[in-house]
Parts: sequence; structure tokens; C-alpha cells
Amino acid sequence: MAVGPERRQAAHLAQVRRVTWTGLAVNIALAVLKFVAGITGKSQAVVADAVHSLSDTGTDVAILIGVRYWSKPADRCHPHGHGRIELVVTSLIGAMLAIVAVGIGYNAITTIHEAPTAPPGRIAFAAAIISIIAKETLYRWTVTVGKRAKSPAVIANAWHHRSDGISAIPAALAVAVARINPSWSFVDHVGAVVVSLFILQAAWRIAAPAVGHLVDSGAPLEDLEHITRIARETDGVLPVPAVRTRHVGSGLEVDLHVLVAPSLTVREGHSIAGAVESRILDEGPDVVDVVVHVEPFEGEYPARSQRQC
Repeated sequence: MAVGPERRQAAHLAQVRRVTWTGLAVNIALAVLKFVAGITGKSQAVVADAVHSLSDTGTDVAILIGVRYWSKPADRCHPHGHGRIELVVTSLIGAMLAIVAVGIGYNAITTIHEAPTAPPGRIAFAAAIISIIAKETLYRWTVTVGKRAKSPAVIANAWHHRSDGISAIPAALAVAVARINPSWSFVDHVGAVVVSLFILQAAWRIAAPAVGHLVDSGAPLEDLEHITRIARETDGVLPVPAVRTRHVGSGLEVDLHVLVAPSLTVREGHSIAGAVESRILDEGPDVVDVVVHVEPFEGEYPARSQRQC
């Protein structure tokens, strides 16, 4: 039996909440573990990684609160729906990551001259290894749910998990090197700087697309060509001179002009427009809304290039 779109969306939202609550619990546990292990084991890199895990809890909370709003249907005050709330949450996740990265890097650089009283302990290394395994597992589950729900915020949160796991690798290496050769204890500070760079890279990968979508950047060129091809191959459509797109949450809004034979009746033109709309919604790249403008084809039309942004 086929599952309707409403039930499918409800199932996706339930999965989003489940994986995010689990991520919140794991992040709190890892943050506590790494703080204790980093302080007890005298490892600045592991303490920095604990801060990263703690920052993950903020993004988990943002997802849990935000999903209640961006999943609401369109209403009178929000005729295009609430999807952009998800983009705002995604941008905030990236901004939070960037702030954490700068703070960790600054602290590591300004204290690199301080000589440690003892090399990092084994407990710091063990905590970093546990973090790598736990966060990679959490990343794989979260990104699967995010792709299934077509949620950029959940996918961003998944990458936040992975960046935490990846950042634990230089932390573990820094602890190992400092233990093998105590005179190289400065490597622990270097590890913290490397952690901050990983976090900063993750912040850029998360925030840049979301901010672009918020300022109405269009779909990629291949998606524009796909949409144009669908419209052009619809019966009754002649040239397709213009296609505009913008992102609303995880989907695309499409506004396009199609030219038809000038001898057609209004009813016939409306029928062609309906066919174009239905096909783009069914076959297009995550399209959530389509507006089709029908114009008479007089034999010439201004060709508009579709260049990559």
C-alpha cells in the first residue's frame, strides 16, 4: 500500500527527532568524558575537542527546536511555507562552529610557550579514540536520516558530528607523540590548532550554501538544464526562454516561461502549463513549487544564457 506524502513527512520528522535526541545524549556524554580525560590527562588538544563536542549539543538543540517550525505547512502569513527557518538554523550551526574554532585556535597559540608539568596521560588518548568511533557512527546514521528527509540542517548536523570525530584524530596523535617524547609536548598545542582548522572548514561547508540559499541563489546549472529539458519535452511547448529558481528550505521554487502556438485557446494553454507544472514537480530536482507563464511564440524569442553562479 502506498504511503501518502503527509505520512511520509511525519515518519521523516520522527526519525529526525530520534537521531537528534540520540546525538544530544552522545555529545553530552563525550563532552564530559573528554573534559575529565583532558584535564586529568593534562591534554589541551583533548580539552579543545571536548569543547567541540559541547558545541554539538547547541546544534542538536537548534535542530530539535527548529524542526517544530520549519515543518509547519504554508499559512496566510507565510504563503511560501516555513522552509527558510531551516536555512537560518543551518547558518547558525555554521556560525557556532566558526566561533568555537577561532576560540580553540587562539587559546592554543597564545599558550604554546607554556611548558607542561607532565606529558598527557593515557586517559586522554583513550577518550580521543572513543570519540572517533562514536562520532563516526553518529555521523553515518544522521546523514542517512538527513538525506532521506532532504533536510540541509540535519545533514549539516551530521557533518558537525563527523568534524568532531575527525578533530579527535589530531588530538589523539598529539597525545601519543607527547607521551612518546615529553620534550615534544608542544605538539599537544599544535594538535589543538589543527582541531580548530578542521572545525573552521566544517563551519564553511555548512554555512556557505545555507547563506547562499537565504540570499536567493539559484539552482546549479545542471538542475536548471534538467528543469528546462523537462519543460521543453512536454507536448505543446515550443522554446523555453527563461527559467528562474530559488531555494525554500530543502526544496526549489521554479518560475519559468514557456512559448506555445499563438493559435491555441486560453484553455489549451492552461492545460499545457498544468502539464509542465506536474512533470517538473514529479521529475525535477527536489522541486516544491512551480509557476508557469504561457506566452505566444511569434517565431523569435530572446535567448537567455544560463550561466553558473
